[in-house]
Amino acid sequence: MKSDALRAFAIWLLVVLASVWVIRHTTITGDITAFLPSQPSEAQQILVDQLQDGMVSRILLLAIEGGDEAQRVAASKAFVDQLTTLPSLAYVQNGDETRMGPERDFLLKNRYLLSDAVTPQHFSEEELRDSLNKNIDLLGSPLGMLVKRILPQDPTGEFIHLIEQFEGESRPAQRDGVWFSRDGKRALFVAQTKAPGFDMDAQEVIQRDIHARFAEIAGDKQLKLLAIGPGIFAINTRAAIAYDATKYSTIATVLIAALLLWFYRSPRILVLGLLPVGTGALVGISAASLVYGSVHGVTLGFGVTLIGEAVDYAIYLFTQQSAERPARESLARIWPTLRLGVLTSVTGFSAMLFSGFPGLGQLGIFSIAGIVTALLVTRWVLPHFMPTGFNAKIGVDLQRRLLGAARYAPKMRMLVWALVAVALGVLFWHRAALWNDDLGSLSPMPIADKKLDEALRNDIGAPEVGVLLAVKDADEESALRRSENLVQALRPLVEQGAITGFDAPSLYLPSKAIQEARRASLPEASMLQTNLDAALQGMPFQNGLFQPFLDDIASSRSVPLLTRDGLAGTAFQLKVDGLLMTRRGATVALLPIRGLKDEARLRQAVVDLHDAKVSLINFKGESDQLFSRFRHQAIVNALLGASAISILLLVSLRGLGRAYRVVAPLAAAVIVTIALTLMFGHALSIFHVVALLLVIGVGSNYSLFFDNENFARAAPERTLASLVLCNISTIIGFGLLGLCQTPVLAVIGATVACGAFLSLIFAAVLTPNRSVSAPVISS
Repeated sequence: MKSDALRAFAIWLLVVLASVWVIRHTTITGDITAFLPSQPSEAQQILVDQLQDGMVSRILLLAIEGGDEAQRVAASKAFVDQLTTLPSLAYVQNGDETRMGPERDFLLKNRYLLSDAVTPQHFSEEELRDSLNKNIDLLGSPLGMLVKRILPQDPTGEFIHLIEQFEGESRPAQRDGVWFSRDGKRALFVAQTKAPGFDMDAQEVIQRDIHARFAEIAGDKQLKLLAIGPGIFAINTRAAIAYDATKYSTIATVLIAALLLWFYRSPRILVLGLLPVGTGALVGISAASLVYGSVHGVTLGFGVTLIGEAVDYAIYLFTQQSAERPARESLARIWPTLRLGVLTSVTGFSAMLFSGFPGLGQLGIFSIAGIVTALLVTRWVLPHFMPTGFNAKIGVDLQRRLLGAARYAPKMRMLVWALVAVALGVLFWHRAALWNDDLGSLSPMPIADKKLDEALRNDIGAPEVGVLLAVKDADEESALRRSENLVQALRPLVEQGAITGFDAPSLYLPSKAIQEARRASLPEASMLQTNLDAALQGMPFQNGLFQPFLDDIASSRSVPLLTRDGLAGTAFQLKVDGLLMTRRGATVALLPIRGLKDEARLRQAVVDLHDAKVSLINFKGESDQLFSRFRHQAIVNALLGASAISILLLVSLRGLGRAYRVVAPLAAAVIVTIALTLMFGHALSIFHVVALLLVIGVGSNYSLFFDNENFARAAPERTLASLVLCNISTIIGFGLLGLCQTPVLAVIGATVACGAFLSLIFAAVLTPNRSVSAPVISS
């Protein structure tokens, strides 16, 4: 092996080994927030925080289906017993009241610190008599058993009041004391993980443990576990992308390999042809990992796209090769055009680096590193290892067909422009629904997971995050006080029907000032005894029945104030953790609003507080703004990239006419591809923009080769054969990607396959080269 070849091989091997090492230590993520702005507004930051590691991201919805109802009930009770032993779960509930012991004990113990009804007047003779009369009425209600049990301790009804206050949204149906779907086909559970939803390594362990415990419970019964939640979304997304990427990249590799083997009749050439592809994918993934610290599953799946583009460089080299000249000479002839084609791709994808969205930046880094690496491998490695005297033979019949098609193509010019005009009409017709404004369109989440999430949410009555009030202050105590002020402003809105309810961290953890005031409201023993005796006159209660009440008041007068640590082991700890967060040196209290009926009245209530630290956040509105900003920025960057490509071509080709001949087919292909997408009922997403950048990158090579008269004069049939072969390989690679179950990859694949095909056809029509008519037919 010559020294140059040995040096090239050593450098290539070192790059491959280094890339493999980086990839082995890379974390693959499925976090949708990678496609949200890196510098969101303050309100949008709350949304991003909730998606990343808020309480919402830690929720799991579980269900057991199959078997008969008795088996599902028994499995529900046994399974929840198993789940409570998992240290990775912070909370598990299946509706079984016997499992609510910690919450009941907590409320009974701290009821006088938690209840907003506790005032000095609350323990007067009149108030005590009213409370006792209400309890008598409740004894005949569905709450009768509970009231009878706690009446000696709680005649003022603090416990029932708190239960009603915390009840919130409607609960699922119950059968034999556990939660069930309304149709009775599924037993339901809610769990919360300690790890955030997008800590996929931790979530994967949790899911494995959950399914292992279920397998022990299910045995040989025909029972099935359903599980969904942000953590599972992330895991399933990563798995789905890995499956799709592996499956379709393998199929694409086999098909393209078969195509190359059939065309070149050389196993050695086949291996060399795939070398730039594999090396580019490895370097692209490792570059994204080094820059961003992890690699999104979409970026990993994007590696399949390199098969359709990076193999082109080797095909151009191989097809131009003949026995009369060495590989280096053939490469020198096509190098300026290849280099310019890659520069156009790099210029287009560079726009993604400055978008402000980490996910798009990853795709940009991956694409640029992969494409450049594939070109460098083609330039510096392949010529050293090509067989001596290799000649890419092109059959006479194929030559005639290719040259005949190239001569005929310019006659279709008017048809192409007519097609573009129709496409522009389609764009105008669909202008109001051009873009998909749903933030969920950014998600690579499998469709089956979306449907299961919707079904279980409906079954269990889990609320969607809609509108909330956010309070930001310097410390926890200040935030809790502001939360209490908001609670007072919201209660009239519930009574007026403007909202159906709300939640607040101060309901579960009142500020110290409020707790001290409530504790100070508890009467001394002698006064309470006097008031109680007077209230009991004429009441049907036994003497001494309320001694536990007197004892509780006495002990509560000196009970320590409730702290966050005091919530440990209860569901209320999870509530407060989700509603009271420390972010960037400040404390944020969140008050979710339920059943918003009159947003104008809610906004007015916030305005009337005259508190600049309180903001109303409509998650739908904020997500729409996020998407709009995301989309706008992506379009701007794509247009900047397209403009930069046009300037690059104008400077490189040294003429407006030549630049126009190269750009016109690309523009026509992009316009028609967008129109076809809309005609098939698909609104555009940000990933269509990414795909169209790829179309420009791939299609620019076709236009550049058609515009280069030197190639056509020297060997037009070879140029045409290489273009057709590249186009077929691109359609195979991206077309198969369009069959993926992962929506993001399917969008990219279908768009690029269509755009690449149109780019070749339009380049032949709109960039005619007179010298292809030369009768050069070699055997």
